[in-house]
Amino acid sequence: MLLRPSVADLKLVALDLGRIFGVVAVAALLPLGWGVAVGEWSAVSHLALMVGICLFLAGTAELLRPGSRGAVDWSHGMVVVALAWLLVPAVGAVPLALSGHFASWVDAYFEAVSGLTTSGLSLVNDLDHFPVALNVWRHTLHFLGGQGIVLAALVFFAAAGVRSLYQAEGRDERIFPSVGSTARFIWLVSIVHGIAGIVVLTADGVLAQGFTWDRALFHAVTIFMAAFDTGGFSPMSTSIAYYRSPLWEATVTVLMVAGALSFGLHHALWQRRPGLWKNLEVRTILATFGVILAVTIVGLGVVFEGAWPLTRRALFHVVSAHTGTGFATVSSSELARWSGLAYLGVIVAMALGGMSSSTAGGVKSLRIGLTLKAMANTVREVLLPERTVIPTGYYQYGHRRLSPELAQSVMAISLLYVGLYLLGAAVAYALGYDLDQALFESVSAAANVGLSVGITSPDMPLLLKLTMIGQMWVGRLEFVAVFALAGFAAAWLVGE
Repeated sequence: MLLRPSVADLKLVALDLGRIFGVVAVAALLPLGWGVAVGEWSAVSHLALMVGICLFLAGTAELLRPGSRGAVDWSHGMVVVALAWLLVPAVGAVPLALSGHFASWVDAYFEAVSGLTTSGLSLVNDLDHFPVALNVWRHTLHFLGGQGIVLAALVFFAAAGVRSLYQAEGRDERIFPSVGSTARFIWLVSIVHGIAGIVVLTADGVLAQGFTWDRALFHAVTIFMAAFDTGGFSPMSTSIAYYRSPLWEATVTVLMVAGALSFGLHHALWQRRPGLWKNLEVRTILATFGVILAVTIVGLGVVFEGAWPLTRRALFHVVSAHTGTGFATVSSSELARWSGLAYLGVIVAMALGGMSSSTAGGVKSLRIGLTLKAMANTVREVLLPERTVIPTGYYQYGHRRLSPELAQSVMAISLLYVGLYLLGAAVAYALGYDLDQALFESVSAAANVGLSVGITSPDMPLLLKLTMIGQMWVGRLEFVAVFALAGFAAAWLVGE
């Protein structure tokens, strides 16, 4: 029998949600200040309204806090994060909906969910003339979702039981003994990459693109937040093709890869720890990237002439898809016309995703490696003599054991992702879209990538918009937090 959550449980959940809204209010000061600087007073008023709502919710939660703080256990943390990724976009959509660049509130909510889940699919009308302040807000949602509004809450409001919040947000790797120290390290990595990336992109914007320094800074900041947080929003409708710069593409590629690497690997690289190439996840992502890149190059050989244009397009788009970023240097209509092998290569790259405990989405390379290893062990058990001892270990920052329980867990999550991909494709196909395009768009949404072959638009059916919102939410939280929220709600409705 499920135990009905108590009033104290609800207050604990509300308290942590309120603190997350407080973090969002602070983060919104960046686009708010940017709007003041450029004189976009309409956008400023809309952002100020959103900040006021966030502060009201945060203050109300503090007033309703239980007498004793208590410990946030696993179930509380999962519920808080699952609700946060639904409720924060609802408030974050307010300035977007009021901008006049969205056909409906659902479209604005879709945009906010896509931003916070670092998906990058967009329904904005006339992006090239979108207010600068609101464009910064779209990308700030990427930064909040990628670095984790939960991580910020952990840094500033650390308390007992916060590990559950950290795990619920899709991160299961502690670099330091305390979750708070790990969160601070993740923010440090982000700041270092941010300074380097923004300086290079700003310099290129001024010296090579002919931008004024403030315009160059705007593009550099927004592209950095989208690239490192593997989000894919762009301030211009043509994405990275707008810049027509090999240096810009190269810098963005480095930032996308950095965002898709696990923060544990970042720490190991900073410490120059030996044996990294023995890591199962490192080997898996290098192998899958190499195979997919080769397949994509062969497929693009039918479309493009010349080794350099072919390799450049293949490399950028495979990196963009495999890291879960969603940037493109070709239009969605041109991407839809790619040959079968290249088209398939991008779909597979999106589905697999980046590393665990990173800002990337998808199944994740560690799960792929563990699944393949478990399958190989099963084959060995069948083929080798009965008494043969099958090794069950793997190397991931040290020797670990691939237990039957772990193997079942990673296989279950992997199958759930496949089911999520097929579900979205089935809905789109039932609504009249071609099966290949329906599958592409579904994988892009569920793996939080953002590449599109043209289906995602303000004109697509409401049912498909809601389906993709659900896919982006479930895919970002990797199912467990969503199941916990469903159990929490069921216990509230039928528990005793």
